[in-house]
Amino acid sequence: MLATERKLLIRFFGRPIFVLSIISLFIVQVSLAQKDFFQPSSNFNQGRVNGVVIAEALGGTLITIGLNYLWYKKFPHSKFHLFNDNAEWLNVDKFGHAATAYNIAAIQSDIFRWAGVKPVPAAAIGSLTALGFMSMIEILDGHSAKWGFSIGDMLANVSGCLLFQGQQWMWNEQRINLKFSYHYTMFAKYYPQELGKNWRERLLKDYNGQAYWLSFNIGSFLSAKNDFPKWLNASIGYGAEGMIGARQNPKEINGLKVPEFNRYRQFYLSFDTDLYRISGTSDFANMLLKFNRTLKLPAPALEWNNATGMKWHWVYY
Repeated sequence: MLATERKLLIRFFGRPIFVLSIISLFIVQVSLAQKDFFQPSSNFNQGRVNGVVIAEALGGTLITIGLNYLWYKKFPHSKFHLFNDNAEWLNVDKFGHAATAYNIAAIQSDIFRWAGVKPVPAAAIGSLTALGFMSMIEILDGHSAKWGFSIGDMLANVSGCLLFQGQQWMWNEQRINLKFSYHYTMFAKYYPQELGKNWRERLLKDYNGQAYWLSFNIGSFLSAKNDFPKWLNASIGYGAEGMIGARQNPKEINGLKVPEFNRYRQFYLSFDTDLYRISGTSDFANMLLKFNRTLKLPAPALEWNNATGMKWHWVYY
């Protein structure tokens, strides 16, 4: 499902960075005159809350209309039905769902904390918004004859929200982030319609180059008096390679033979960073550095896969 052009549009709109950009641009236009705009409010700020709600209501409406009228109307509608895609793309797409849901929840929570909403309701708003947005996509799928409602996708969406909400309940902070990384692969050239014709499409459609990381902030698990760098993380990652098709690799495409590739899963250990934890940064710099909570930075990595065994990367992304 996610490898189609429809999923390209959905995943582009579903990316936390895109959602945050819409909200940020609207709020900045309305509030540039405010002093200390990027500083989180210590008290409930009705003006900021109103700006966020209006921006998100507008953005959500536009996204829903865009998905429905610019894409779904091109294909036959049907009664609501289920579709099982759990055997596709060696489950890399499911990690993508979880990571998207997690990061939408985290960003939403940050936005409402910036507006002065207390931590508990801000986190709840973030989780519910993420789950609502991802559910809306699956419901639209469920009424399309070409696709269907994926229980596997929804379980991944819920898992991402629970990863965020569970940490808020336990620690009132995010000690474990779910991050994304991508590198260029050779596989897309064999099936560009499926894996992407250019780098923008490949970023979202070529699952061979995607990896998803649970990034553990070590210092936050130690005592408050520890001297361990607060910005240094350890991470475990998951990816897959050798995939030309969703469930199996075609032997030929458009009359041209495709080389045989072994489809296999990859597991990683690597260093990582939470740059927004560096002390002494301005509020604006801290906001920018929080993109590092979504994107893993390049670092040395140890890989294990069932095709070649152990492999060392001096720099992996």
